[in-house]
Amino acid sequence: MTSTFDPVFVALGGAGEIGMNLYAYGYGPERDRRWIVVDVGVTFPEEGKHPGVDLIFADVAFLEKQADRIDGIFITHAHEDHVGALPRLAERLGTAPIYARAFTSEIARLKLSESDTSEGRVKTVGAWPETVQAGSFSVGFFPISHSIPESSMLVIDTPAGRILHTGDWKADPTPLVGEPFDPEGIKTLSKDGVLALVCDSTNIFSGNPGRSEADIVTPIEELMRNEPGMIVATTFASNIARLRTLAQAATKAERSVVVIGRAMHRMISTARKVGLLTDFPDILDARDAEGIPAEHLFVLASGSQGEGRAASAQLARGGYGRLSLKDGDVFLFSSKTIPGNEVAVADIQNLLAQQGVRVVDDAGGLYHVSGHANRPDLLAMHKLVNPRGLVPMHGEYRHLAEHARAAEQHGIASVVAPNGTLVALTADGPQLVEHIDTGRLYLDGTQVYGAMDGIVRERLRMSWRGHVVVNLVFDERDALMGDAWVETRGLFTDLDGEEGALQAKLEQVVTDALGSAKRGQRSDDAQVEKLVLGRINTTCQQLLGKKPEITVMINRID
Repeated sequence: MTSTFDPVFVALGGAGEIGMNLYAYGYGPERDRRWIVVDVGVTFPEEGKHPGVDLIFADVAFLEKQADRIDGIFITHAHEDHVGALPRLAERLGTAPIYARAFTSEIARLKLSESDTSEGRVKTVGAWPETVQAGSFSVGFFPISHSIPESSMLVIDTPAGRILHTGDWKADPTPLVGEPFDPEGIKTLSKDGVLALVCDSTNIFSGNPGRSEADIVTPIEELMRNEPGMIVATTFASNIARLRTLAQAATKAERSVVVIGRAMHRMISTARKVGLLTDFPDILDARDAEGIPAEHLFVLASGSQGEGRAASAQLARGGYGRLSLKDGDVFLFSSKTIPGNEVAVADIQNLLAQQGVRVVDDAGGLYHVSGHANRPDLLAMHKLVNPRGLVPMHGEYRHLAEHARAAEQHGIASVVAPNGTLVALTADGPQLVEHIDTGRLYLDGTQVYGAMDGIVRERLRMSWRGHVVVNLVFDERDALMGDAWVETRGLFTDLDGEEGALQAKLEQVVTDALGSAKRGQRSDDAQVEKLVLGRINTTCQQLLGKKPEITVMINRID
């Protein structure tokens, strides 16, 4: 095919990081370019970096300015880092339909039910060869294996040529739930030429071929049979195949299955609704499990990443309803810990160990396999598709760079395009065009604000440095009425064993400084604040070895 225009690609999230996936493809003249959006995901805050933040998602200001030129939003699969931001960002992205396969559509509608966005925007699409026409783009959902049902590679046809957007994927011929990896189908998709392969990079540093979900069935069944006490397992709630494997193994070992945690129930219910789980064992209510002997009980619990309010954390802290753990029970982490969650997961594992519970994790891969393609699988995909160019996505910068290097070593043109990099997908390979300002938005309670608003930075500074509040009252002659009043938070105050000595010292320092200041200085709020800040900082540095955050409140009586 030939065309006047080269399609363009830009990641607003998901390139240069793992999570928060949000990509866009454009076609047409620059001033009137039409767009499709691929995935609208979240990432999760790190406790030490984002105090008080609930969720993080991409800043879509670039697309929001041209929302009337977005012709469709396509969701590759139902993981939170691909669908979780829909309730907050769908309205900002205009009124274009949201397309997904059946299971993902159900999850997307549940997400939108939490917001004012109409669930009717979500349109269910069948698998390839069914396609959707969205402006100049024709888009189809080609099934590809991953750790959640109905994951799809997007087949994006443009007047300039075909683009394959892999989404998250693995080369699994026996995923147990969902479609198997289909190399012959991918080869057929690519036989007439592929302009660009935009590809998952997560496991580029893993040198062994990926393993199948079927590989862990036998070890899990043996665990269920051989342990004398209750077994609890946690994994990603979205890993429907793993939930099924665990539950069926428990049933074979004559264990009743209990499911705790809202996320687990939601995923199982949705999978059943769309016909993906027709053989999942009956679930026992947690309230009815009290009389069942431990050796005949299996519990599926949400919270594999150490989430403080999830079912796993509640069990570790003493119990979930009437369910509790005791010496001799087993707790299986059938999941990989996402980077950044190691401390939270370790805290839960330590609490479990203190109760005498044996903790079994994914060390050695006996009870868990990754949902992403390893390096040999990625190279095999390159060979199957043989694209004009490759754009790595879904990875930290080091993953993108290594994936690009691997492609170039095998003769495929590639670029490293982290968030905000506009790439032209040309017949000669991908070309960097320009950088677009992008960033992050924080969901904090009910409010959404940008990373540059400074709120999180202020919280961090207060947590690192403590906080001093100084309250001053001046009369009509600009004289200080009484002494300054000081309150502190997050600072050691009992100097030399005297309770509240720091506050008393600061009050005296400020009162003396203002008492000796000239009236012209005292009458000017800016000069008063400057004087107080200087004296507080100097005194705290001398007494504590650090300078706190300071708020000066000035009141004047007319």
